[in-house]
Amino acid sequence: MALFVAENLRKRFGARVVLENISLSIEEGSVHGIMGPNGAGKTTCFHVLTGHHRPDGGRITFDGRDITGKKPHQIARLGVSRSFQIMNLFDDTVVIENVILALKQFRRNGMNLLRDVFSDTKLIDQAIDVLDQVGLAHRAWEKAAELPYGERRALEIAVALAPEPRIVFLDEPTSGLGTEATRALAVLIRKLRARYTIVLIEHDMRFLFDLADRISVIHWGQVIDENTPDELQSNKWVARSALGEVA
Repeated sequence: MALFVAENLRKRFGARVVLENISLSIEEGSVHGIMGPNGAGKTTCFHVLTGHHRPDGGRITFDGRDITGKKPHQIARLGVSRSFQIMNLFDDTVVIENVILALKQFRRNGMNLLRDVFSDTKLIDQAIDVLDQVGLAHRAWEKAAELPYGERRALEIAVALAPEPRIVFLDEPTSGLGTEATRALAVLIRKLRARYTIVLIEHDMRFLFDLADRISVIHWGQVIDENTPDELQSNKWVARSALGEVA
């Protein structure tokens, strides 16, 4: 059953058409990939899907509810979370505090940043549970800035999981990672898919083809194909283009 659906999305910036009739159907419990060359419109698509850009046309539904044009915080409250290409962590704080500040319960308490976040044992327990999901519970009391790059990516994912989403959008999570860190991230995503629906923008085609159930190919602001990884590799256009380095 489709959990998240986009129908005929359009987005322009002045005279420039960035998205033209984008349609996506993301099944609950799946890993859905989005691939395409630089400038294809992938990140803009994420921005539109998660409320950071308002579409000029089309419709977005989440769990049957129309969320078209809603603001990011409104969409997040419904159970949609995301990461960004550029890390957005509080480096001067410890790892667990990054997660506590994103917890749903902390936000319900009014997001008072002046309060002592470590005085609430329930928040600490919830944050430890989230960190455990990404393999960082043992790093909870270390400075975020001191984590290796791969673990900083994992922390960013933990922050995205803290609000208890049903669907998580990850924008190029392997960016900047070496071979071992990329393998570790693949293991993590396989683990997380048991609890979350995951949508990935990714340039590492091996990583994406190994993980995704279905992949949408975006080029010039349009979905030119959507299929399983195996079926996509038989697509002559994908196989012959720069997109098809795996095939």
